[in-house]
Amino acid sequence: MADKKRLPTMAEVMFVLVSFVVIMYLFVARIGLPIQLALFVSWFVIMLVGLKIGYRYLEMQKGILNGINNGLEAVLVLVTVGALIGTWIAGGIVPSIIYYGLTIINPTIFLFAAFAICTVTSLATGTSFGTAGTAGIAMMGIGHSFGIPIELVAGAVISGAYVGDKLSPLSDTTVMTASLSKVNLVEHIKSMLYVSTPAWIITGILFLLTGFFYVNGSGDLSRAEATMDSLQTHFSVSWYMLIPAAIVIIMLAMKMPSIPTIAFGALLGSLWAFLFQDMSMLDSIKTSYNGFAIESGVDFIDNLLNRGGIVSMLEVIVLILFALGVGGLMEHIGILQVICNKMLSWANNSGNVTLSTIIAGFFGNFFGGAAYVSIITASKITEKNYDRLGIDRRVLSRNTESGGTLTTPMVPWSDGGVYMATVLGVTTLAYLPFLWFNFIALAIAILYGYTNKFIWYTESEPTNQSISENKAINL
Repeated sequence: MADKKRLPTMAEVMFVLVSFVVIMYLFVARIGLPIQLALFVSWFVIMLVGLKIGYRYLEMQKGILNGINNGLEAVLVLVTVGALIGTWIAGGIVPSIIYYGLTIINPTIFLFAAFAICTVTSLATGTSFGTAGTAGIAMMGIGHSFGIPIELVAGAVISGAYVGDKLSPLSDTTVMTASLSKVNLVEHIKSMLYVSTPAWIITGILFLLTGFFYVNGSGDLSRAEATMDSLQTHFSVSWYMLIPAAIVIIMLAMKMPSIPTIAFGALLGSLWAFLFQDMSMLDSIKTSYNGFAIESGVDFIDNLLNRGGIVSMLEVIVLILFALGVGGLMEHIGILQVICNKMLSWANNSGNVTLSTIIAGFFGNFFGGAAYVSIITASKITEKNYDRLGIDRRVLSRNTESGGTLTTPMVPWSDGGVYMATVLGVTTLAYLPFLWFNFIALAIAILYGYTNKFIWYTESEPTNQSISENKAINL
């Protein structure tokens, strides 16, 4: 006799959600085990509910595999991005970006400069983690020498780092969000500009004004000068080092496929290392897999540039696979559907559906501990409401990125929160009030939703009558 499957009850959904919180807290905050292992254990907690409501293990395994399959493009992008970071450091591309960024630093405008430099670095590399671990570390050291509160510097660094994580075509979260929302990557980025551009300008002004209160204009620039001298000592720094970055950006702007474009950028990095950095062709190619390594004798520079390569992405790839498995499993046994049904009657206009997407994204970070989980929850829980209201999926992808990516460093046990706190040496709750770009972008997204500004519709905006009919049908 075939098993009778049913949707989980709200109590069973709450059991899963509470179990998430407990597992994440115990594994990450108390025991110190990897978040990857916490996600893996969470599979079996969800499976317990699945077995109770009539699913067999092999059926649930299919849900896990389907979830992983939906995000494999992001895994491939991560592999190529890892190769690109390794070769771009070896080829002098990243060092040149940092060097030219440092040339604009003045104590009074340091906070704005830190925000701008991390913005440029994250846009060029597509990674908030890589930005915080390279340019971000430099900014923390320089800001400390100026006597600026490190929590404020960390806020500027993370704000800038997440501009690229949210907006760069090289970012894995950007690619994954576009893929899950079924939106063209370039169109997804264009839609985000309506939120990110004003948010960046407002944030930049705030950091610029704040600098006048904390720095008197005569701070010590010796740390910045030492960094620039060391970069020039160990690398050939010149404007033409930026050519590979420009080529990759242009190719992506021309809607060329992301993975081969990024891989081509990595190849250019190897070629630049061979032509301009006195590396053998074999060693330059090896940096695409093993990353770049330098022993300059200056710990500061070594910490900045010893990174990259495909191997550096392996832990993150495992995290993605487990996170995608969680999302696939929750979708397969109906947990996401139950939550979606609860939101259905409430999310009846562009404002409420925007807010529900942002809440669902934060929900994914809070309970799933990773941006990849939050992107899945934000897109999958709310996508039907956008279709029902006739709202273009570019709005879905934009709001998913806001609610999913931007809330990641706000959760102390999320992958972003743990990484930023560890690398920058500032606790999540300490830097949280200074994540101005993240908060402002969220506020603008919600404002657009409730004022119906920059909300595009597939054909024509549904009438109140059609919305009521749809609600009646679904309920």
